[in-house]
Amino acid sequence: MHTLPLDLNVALLGNPNCGKTALFNLLTGSRQKVANYAGVTVERKEGLMRTPSGRQVRILDLPGAYSLNPLSADEAITRDVVTGMRADVGMPELLVCVTDASNLKLNLRLVLEARKLGVPIVVALNMSDLAQRRGIRIDRAALERELGMPVVETIGVRSEGAKALVAQLDSHVPPLQPQRVEWIAPTLEEVVQTQQEVRRILRAAVHEPQVDTRLDDAIDAVVLHPIWGLPILAVLLFLMFQAVFSWAQWPMEAIKSGMQALGALLQGAMPEGMLRSLLVDGVIAGAGGVLVFLPQILILFLFILALEDSGYLPRAAFLLDRVMGSVGLSGRSFIPLLSSFACAIPGVMATRTISSWRDRLVTIMIAPLMTCSARLPVYALLIGAFIPQRQVAGFFNLQGVVLFSLYLAGIVSAMGVAWGFKRLRSNASPAPLLMELPTYRMPNLRNLGQGLLERARIFIKRVGSIILALMIVLWFISSFPAPPAGAAGPAIQYSFAGMLGHALEPLFRPIGFNWQICIALIPGLAAREVAVGALGTVYALSAAGNNVAEQLAPMLGASWSVATALSLLAWYVFAPQCISTLAAVKRETNSWRYPLMMAGYLFALAYIASLLTYRVALAFGL
Repeated sequence: MHTLPLDLNVALLGNPNCGKTALFNLLTGSRQKVANYAGVTVERKEGLMRTPSGRQVRILDLPGAYSLNPLSADEAITRDVVTGMRADVGMPELLVCVTDASNLKLNLRLVLEARKLGVPIVVALNMSDLAQRRGIRIDRAALERELGMPVVETIGVRSEGAKALVAQLDSHVPPLQPQRVEWIAPTLEEVVQTQQEVRRILRAAVHEPQVDTRLDDAIDAVVLHPIWGLPILAVLLFLMFQAVFSWAQWPMEAIKSGMQALGALLQGAMPEGMLRSLLVDGVIAGAGGVLVFLPQILILFLFILALEDSGYLPRAAFLLDRVMGSVGLSGRSFIPLLSSFACAIPGVMATRTISSWRDRLVTIMIAPLMTCSARLPVYALLIGAFIPQRQVAGFFNLQGVVLFSLYLAGIVSAMGVAWGFKRLRSNASPAPLLMELPTYRMPNLRNLGQGLLERARIFIKRVGSIILALMIVLWFISSFPAPPAGAAGPAIQYSFAGMLGHALEPLFRPIGFNWQICIALIPGLAAREVAVGALGTVYALSAAGNNVAEQLAPMLGASWSVATALSLLAWYVFAPQCISTLAAVKRETNSWRYPLMMAGYLFALAYIASLLTYRVALAFGL
């Protein structure tokens, strides 16, 4: 990034979720890069900053760790860097121990372990504004005296939130020659002594208000009940999927009307030709057909963010830990699998916190079975086209029931695959889940708004970049070469895409897929939701009529059988149609063996599930 000589080599050390990366981004801005540590798949983030006096400082954002006694690959890298064992990084001249000021009881153990190394340290009391709002008073001078090192307050999410830390970096005098240090794992007695020292320091420097936990205890007595806890969680999830269809109807209709008006405008304003076909049949029918599902995705994330902000999600992890343990999954697997409901890629990356390689591998292999948000447009399209809008039991929306069933099918199949791995390694036992349950609180509207805005931005950017580019490519291969003179049928049948679809049709005909579906599956390999836009483009070019982006669902309802739609839904519960996920698995396992195994078993499951679904549906006359 820069060829100027470095004046200081700094490493940020801290627990997971202490705001360390936000502080790193604040300090380095755009002057950062990401790579991997030599010989391992753990991500390495470093950046440069210039202090007010002109000093050039390199800052390394270390993986989050609770202790220098490692239990995972991430924590091992952190220990090796701070002790000077990583030749590709070099010995830090200064450690910045980033702590969550609202939870020093959990964070100070790592600070005390780092102090034993004899490396210069600055403690950053991050999220100090949150601590103040909670009534926590920290005597910074007393804390400096007890720890024997500088202590500064930081707020990693504010533009001026690191001024005190920058001043420390500007004035720090590095040692002439940093020396490697040896880390000796502490004994049980030493760990107990460290915890006692943490409590002593907290008594001397930190005042926390007495928290009345009676309400939390009363709620936990219900939601964590051994009998009623899981049904309550199931009801919450069920209502969430009901809302995805019930609440999204009006905004979806508004987006459809906008797309329809835009398509009609272009049809009337442009002469017939390739450019009009590209814009109407490629862009609007393709990318516009995906954009219409934005309200449903935002409603889904509204519930997830609200449950997380309220303090309920960690309790859901506790409830599901027993179920996951019965199929051989580690309790630590819950968070990666939960992340996979948004996208399997961060879910796969989150498995780095799992200490057991076997547990980590099983979690990686089943993460794509969690129903990610990219599947939602496909599910919503097919459910809207083939499942009638009617009430079940006089109250529930049938479409929401079907969507809930699809999500449940992904979870059950993941548990089944994990159980199969358990049978192959019957001598392995899952690790217990240890976590701190936060207090209940009302979800913060600002946090919810920011979270939804970020999800909308990500989705729209995806539609405007990856999906749009794929739709243009699909339109091109679906439009060329031109059909021969006098050819019968739609022109797309004679194009490259048509040839490919017809070539694949014999393989997929037993599960009810026609050649148009076969074409849509191909760009869906890049991103699952692209299949919706691909169907819009394919049917637009099949001379199915105008305004395909708005009329795609009823068009499919008229041209497909219910058996075909159910078969395609079953396919998407299992199908490994995301190259990015397979690439992430390759990076995390450092081998092509496991992504190829994943693609193979998921394709087999998808084909078998679709075949059974299609044949059973035909047997019932659907």
